[in-house]
Amino acid sequence: MKWYVVYTKPKWEKRATEQLTKFGVNCYCPLIKKVQQRSDRKIKVEVPLFDHYIFVQLAQKDRNLVFHSPGVVRYLFWLGRHAIVRDQEIETIKEWLNCGDTAKEISVMQYQIGDRIHLNSGPFCDQNAVVKDITKTHYVLILESLGYVLKVKHQ
Repeated sequence: MKWYVVYTKPKWEKRATEQLTKFGVNCYCPLIKKVQQRSDRKIKVEVPLFDHYIFVQLAQKDRNLVFHSPGVVRYLFWLGRHAIVRDQEIETIKEWLNCGDTAKEISVMQYQIGDRIHLNSGPFCDQNAVVKDITKTHYVLILESLGYVLKVKHQ
């Protein structure tokens, strides 16, 4: 069975995952802990690593099962086909999330826009990326193998 990428309604990633799991669909919604400022305090919350996206593992004939959840909008397509994520990439994300906050270890200060780099740590370890933009606070990388844009905060 292959891992597909499903696009959800805003803020529906966790609910769609729960609903689809009840229908027997193997789902994965990577979550990270984030500190959010409230008016009177700071709190830690779990938020999806990828906004609007969850991963589902099912046979090609069962792809319509995901639409049983009202939070699912559509499948993500890449080059005219359903976007498929390799098992190794899902495992890499899971391993990184179990290791804690290692995103701060990524540094591309010596690179220029357009350079190709190889990520040595973090959720996309052993992935190749292209530096798209460098701002005062973030690096913007394009992960070509996943078709995803990664925004990494400076240390």
